[in-house]
Parts: sequence; C-alpha cells; structure tokens
Amino acid sequence: MPTPLYDALRKYADREPVRFHMPGHKGQPFSPADLKWLAPIDVTELPETGNLYETGEPFDSAQSLWAELFGFEHCQFLTGGSTMGIHTGLALCARPGEQILMDRGCHRAVFNALALLDLEPVWLERPWLDREGLAGPISPGDVEQALEKNPDIKTVCITSPTYAGILSNVGAISQIVHTHEGRLFVDGAHGAHLPFLGLAPFWGADGVVVSAHKTLPAMGQTALLFSSGFDPDRVRQLASVYGTSSPSYPMLASLDVVRDWMVKWGAEKYQRTAVQVAQLRQKFPSVSDRPYKGFSLDPTRFVLKVKDGTAFVRRLREWGYIPEMEDGGHVVFICTCQDTERVISYLTGRLEELRDMMGDCRAVPAPPIPERVLSPRQALFSPSLVWPVEDCEGKIAACQIAPYPPGVPVVAPGERIGKKELAYLREIGYNMLSEVRVISEA
Repeated sequence: MPTPLYDALRKYADREPVRFHMPGHKGQPFSPADLKWLAPIDVTELPETGNLYETGEPFDSAQSLWAELFGFEHCQFLTGGSTMGIHTGLALCARPGEQILMDRGCHRAVFNALALLDLEPVWLERPWLDREGLAGPISPGDVEQALEKNPDIKTVCITSPTYAGILSNVGAISQIVHTHEGRLFVDGAHGAHLPFLGLAPFWGADGVVVSAHKTLPAMGQTALLFSSGFDPDRVRQLASVYGTSSPSYPMLASLDVVRDWMVKWGAEKYQRTAVQVAQLRQKFPSVSDRPYKGFSLDPTRFVLKVKDGTAFVRRLREWGYIPEMEDGGHVVFICTCQDTERVISYLTGRLEELRDMMGDCRAVPAPPIPERVLSPRQALFSPSLVWPVEDCEGKIAACQIAPYPPGVPVVAPGERIGKKELAYLREIGYNMLSEVRVISEA
C-alpha cells in the first residue's frame, strides 16, 4: 500500500535542505534523543509537503486512501482529535439557530459545539439497560418518532460506539434520517478500528469522526473526519476554522503510515484481539449483548463488572495494570492490536486474583431531563462561578454534570439543578462536596 504523505516528507528530509522555515529545530534531533526520529519530517507547508487545508498532493492521495477504506467520499486529516472533527462536522450539517436532534449522552465537545454554533438541542434519550447498569443504544424508532414530532430538524447527532463499546444501528438510523431529508453525524471517536474487523459501523452516515489515537497505533490527537455529500473545499475550510494553522506533520504522517500498517498487519492482529476479549468475557462478569435484541458491542472493548470500581482499579494499579477508566460498577479496558496474547494472559491471571471483587453493582438511571432555562450558548458565555454541588439547588448549570455511572449528563449547560437531580447524585454516591460551574446571576 502507498503512503503518499509520509513518502513526500521523507523525500524532502532526505535531501537535507538548509531550512529557513518553521519549525525552529530545523530538522535537527530533539532532546530527549528518543524523539530524534521526528525532527527530519517535522516541517511546515511547502510545495513538496502540501497543505492540509488545501487541495493538492500529497494530502489528496493520502486522505483518499482512508476514504475508500471507510466507504466515504472524502476524508479530512485532523490534528485536534475528534473534538476538532465534531465542531467541523456539525458546522457542515447545521446552520446557527437551527434545532438539532442530539444524543443526550454525547461527549462534552458536542455540547460545546452547540454553544459555539448557537444550535438548539432536542434531546434523544437512550434506553437504560438494567442488567448492565448502562445506557443502551439509540433506538431507530425513537429517532423516527422525534423527527415526526419535530419536522424542522434536519441534523441528527449520535454517539456510536459509546465508551463502553455499545453500538447503535447507524444504517437503520441513517435511512430514517434521510427519509426525513436530514443528515446524520456520528461521533465514532472510539470506533476507528471497527472497519478493520470487517464491520461497517458507520454505513449510511453523512459524516463521522473517529479518533485514530484512541484505538489505532497512531500519535496522540490524530483523528479522521469522513463525509459524503459535502463539498471537500467546504470541509477543508471549516476544518481550518477549528484546527491550528500549524498542524503537526509527524502527526499527519502517522495517520498515513498507520493505515498502511493496519491493512498489511494490524487487521489480522485486531481479529486475534477480538478472540481474546471474547474469552475474557466468558471468564469474568462483563457487559454483554446476549440478553438484548437490537444491541451489539465493540468486539474488542472489555467492560468488567465490579462491586467497587475505585477499589478494584487501586489494586490493579498496584500491580502496574492501568485501565482506561472506572466508575462505580465498571472497569473499562481498551484492548487493541498492540495487546499480545502474553499481555492478555497476564491480565487474566491478575483478574483471577480479584474475582471476589467482581459482580453487579447497584446502578440506577438518571432522572428525567431537568428544566431548560438558558440556551447552550447563553450558558457558556454568561458570567459564572464555581459552587459546591450540595448547595446548587435552584442554580443554572454552566457545565455538564455527568457522573459515572451512567455517563449520561444529569444536568446539561443551561439547565436548572433541582431537588431530583441532587437526590440522584447523592443516591449514586457522587461527591457532593465537589464544585461545579454555575451561572453567577442564578
């Protein structure tokens, strides 16, 4: 497989030019020495190296290879993570002042995009999975019902997969959205690896962003924005609005190289990882899709059920095992193509020693959506201050209050913090002495 961008950078570096351009290291080794291999290909926009935000080589070829692999018309490289892709994608889909049908459990970047783009959310709630203690997949039927009730909405935004690896049926949802002449944007940050497992998790979506750095062996902050039905020049232009004007070429090159590596070797390694995760799920109490219909999981996301997440992870860390995250009753392990059978075997041994700490925890769904007082934009830009949660009754949130579990915002920016929200936070053991940001005039 070709690597057009990396090849162009290497060709430029191998000429050993006398550099009178950014960056300041001039292609000489960094300190510490471990980073010295980056210096030669860490350049700026030159005729030989191209411009991320303009058409032309080598970016056209490098991005086209990704687009073809994922089944989209266009791919935009990103150096600002999926946050940059979310802001760009929603700016492509919706105009300021419009309503957007939005997954209540979206990442905070989406909530910030609402404020920056002055969009009005209509919330799409996720079903609660009692047995798993988690919010489940978005129901296509709920999407259809919401669009019929709100015919002016032309943009739908959902998260798939979730942090726990729960996948929604994007294909079915996209057909419904398109029937209503709308566009579907998917925050697929945790799903960059799924197509390499032979899955089509984003089929039918108009736009999707994935974080290469989360589940592929790519550099931190690297992400990919896929789109169909949009003018590529417009995609590039909006990406330049939300991204730095000095993108890192080593980061961009890692996107080019990792695609080539995944096609040649990574996909097969990921398939082995999926088998190993399936074995872990059989041995230990973990989140499973078996009891449910219309529900599927990332084959490589291992979510262990535990009685006390904090205590469990404390024991793991003492042994040098660092999971992605924990909440009251779950521990999330991101397993990738870089995890060998030996590594998984060692993990299995440690988990066996902690089996008595595993099991279902008490998890309850969040209360109904609170009273909306301010728009997301008003909430973000109004004067605010930090306040102890226990003293926040009646105040208007200027940020999300989204404890784990279930990871779904109890209160979103612009909503009033009421008695039922505070009672729920106490019930799940939330630290009521912690501080949150609230509107100062409230």
